[in-house]
Amino acid sequence: MLAPELKSQINKLWDRFWSGGIANPLTAIEQMSYLIFIKRLEDLDAIHAKRAAARGEQHKSVFEGHENCRWSQWKHLNAEDMLKHFQGVVFPFIKTLHNGDDVLYSQYMKDAMFAIPKASLLQEAVAIIDEMNITERNQDTQGDIYEYLLSELKTSGKNGQFRTPRHVIRMMVELVDPDIGQTVCDPACGTAGFLIGAYEHILRKYTSNDIIVTEEDGKAHNLVGDRIVEKAHWNLLKRETFYGFDFDSTMIRIGLMNMILHGIERPNIRYADTLSRKFEQKQQYDIVFANPPFAGSIDKSDINDAFKLTTTKTELLFLELFYNLLRVGGRAAVIVPNGVLFGSSNAHVQARRMLLEKCQLEAVVSMPSGVFQPYAGVSTAVLVFVKGGKTENVWFYEMLKDGYSLDQKRDFIDGKGDIPNIIEMFRKRKEATQSIVVPIDRITKNNFSLSISQYKEIEQVQIDYENPVQIIDQVMTSEEEILKDLDELKKMIE
Repeated sequence: MLAPELKSQINKLWDRFWSGGIANPLTAIEQMSYLIFIKRLEDLDAIHAKRAAARGEQHKSVFEGHENCRWSQWKHLNAEDMLKHFQGVVFPFIKTLHNGDDVLYSQYMKDAMFAIPKASLLQEAVAIIDEMNITERNQDTQGDIYEYLLSELKTSGKNGQFRTPRHVIRMMVELVDPDIGQTVCDPACGTAGFLIGAYEHILRKYTSNDIIVTEEDGKAHNLVGDRIVEKAHWNLLKRETFYGFDFDSTMIRIGLMNMILHGIERPNIRYADTLSRKFEQKQQYDIVFANPPFAGSIDKSDINDAFKLTTTKTELLFLELFYNLLRVGGRAAVIVPNGVLFGSSNAHVQARRMLLEKCQLEAVVSMPSGVFQPYAGVSTAVLVFVKGGKTENVWFYEMLKDGYSLDQKRDFIDGKGDIPNIIEMFRKRKEATQSIVVPIDRITKNNFSLSISQYKEIEQVQIDYENPVQIIDQVMTSEEEILKDLDELKKMIE
């Protein structure tokens, strides 16, 4: 629901980066984020100074001793001087900040590289971002601006990371239904889409209905949380609820900026390879959401000792990781490639057995292969489970459409597809046109397969064929008529 002029400015910013020689959208987003961060840093510094003055307190500026790093001090420089100043003064400054909540982003700037190659590109980008007034807008708009920037990420990362479609995230979050007081983790968080989706879901639960404005695809706006009256609850949401990990430092920086602009004051996103020995797997989260990279690989010697599965397949190790991170009674909604559902290796079978015998596997939602276009045509499924107990029945749903075309264009149709029906039917756990309920004993006998095709009944349509002798007679009669017509035609010509 961004205003047309804002969308136009963002599109213009992208055009400048592409024409300026930065073709990789991930690199472009990262460079834009640096500029947004330094602009935001001065805006917030001014806000804090006013608040301190109102309270009669002293304010120590983050720019103390570095006044020439303020956005307002260098944004009017000519192109060549601006590039030289940003490279030599401003960028080193934001890489060395250490104090205060507002500079959390800078903690992950140590290995950052400034990659804007042309002075004219930097000058144009600064002018556009200045016009957008990002941090002077309400929180809703700030988040929407960054999400609109991220929508241009249309290629997968080097490790097979896919940016999960936001309407799929909303579906998964709706199925798990997080609330205030629960801790939410994504151990392969990327741009932090699941964490933000969970945050917005909670805000929506505590925002008066007459305030909320909903787009056609289900995206809600004006999520102000007016019914959250306890300050302690706000502190929980903004500081102690959402936790993310990723082993790509670029994704960490993008994820942090995304969460900050959505209003999460202290994002708990950390650099970590959550499958490796260095990561401590604790049962400390109430909810796990994830869409881990499917094409990743790990050195056998570096696999965490906490894993009981004997495999180097990251999609299986991640599945066990989700289980290990949850408290007993904790819930998860995660995306897995279809091979996890029916793979015949010992590790595949043991992973599914863990879900069925040590958890309550509530749902398997198979998604069509086009959902992750234009990244890849991989077929995937959503698994929803609760840690602890034992599965008695599994609800399966075969999603046929998600509201967008399933080709590389991913054209908008209605933005919803089967998703509203999935959410409604999940709550009832009943069989319908595209869903079935399968008892655990049947799944166990089928090598713990979680592929819906193994269980759905195929309708047998009886076809009545004509008597073969009658068919032959009809053909011979037709041939005789054709020969007769040809004979008449020949006489006419002669």
